[in-house]
Amino acid sequence: MTTVELHPEFLTKNGEREYAVLPYSEFVALEEWLEDVEDVLDLRDAREDDDGSPGYSIEQVKQDLGI
Repeated sequence: MTTVELHPEFLTKNGEREYAVLPYSEFVALEEWLEDVEDVLDLRDAREDDDGSPGYSIEQVKQDLGI
């Protein structure tokens, strides 16, 4: 996974940081990175759910498909 370098600008209210504003390209990169993280977590959950289930080798799948 790649890292996302952020360059936020902070908006303050009463002297405290209230909001962070990102360049759009960094926002998009962060959004894509979060989707990748979510995919990895979903994969981990799926592997845990399938733990102990019989699997198929690529050779078995090719043979079943006649490839």
